[in-house]
Amino acid sequence: MLTLYGIYRSRATRNIWLLAELGASYRFQPVIQGYRLPDPAAKDAPLNTTSPAFLAISPAGAVPVLDDDGFVLSESLAINLYLARKFGGTLAPTTAQEDARMQQWALYGVSSIEGPALDISYAYARGEDKTEAGRAVIAAAAEKLQRPFKVLEAHLLREGQIVGGRFTVADINMAEMVRYAQAHAPLMDAFPAVKGWLAACQARPAFKAMWASRLAEPA
Repeated sequence: MLTLYGIYRSRATRNIWLLAELGASYRFQPVIQGYRLPDPAAKDAPLNTTSPAFLAISPAGAVPVLDDDGFVLSESLAINLYLARKFGGTLAPTTAQEDARMQQWALYGVSSIEGPALDISYAYARGEDKTEAGRAVIAAAAEKLQRPFKVLEAHLLREGQIVGGRFTVADINMAEMVRYAQAHAPLMDAFPAVKGWLAACQARPAFKAMWASRLAEPA
């Protein structure tokens, strides 16, 4: 039995989205980030990333974590690549070359896109786009994204999808990283292929179901 530890307001969203696309059966065990609790060590505190019970599963103390009948795996991108291979089908790599490309794009996204995109996401979530200092943070992050977004734009214009000319786990992994920058309209408008591809990804029923659950979860 698969067990996914995490919450919707975490990188577990990319795993939940994929699992829905796969139609896979799994148990979802809520684990909240310790920093979000007033006293994560309190006796009545919910299971969180600092709880001894969770640290016994994941010494890194971070969500998400997957337990597949005793095989424990952390890091959301690695989890998705594993799940795609495990279940197979069109979402998974069909050749060694596709497998390598999916790993390449996951590594490129996490090293070049996710950090600055998160800076944008956090700034908008905190309302900092309404302040001069916040707008400077957003502008600096958007500038860092110019080069990787140009790479992604050109690739999508040629290929249409991230790998194999079809929707795969690679699209889910990348879309969930690009999503963090989505609030900054000027950036997205400058890259219409990226914007259109992301909209198509987010129009899928599995994404919509995941996102509705995320919005329903307490902030």
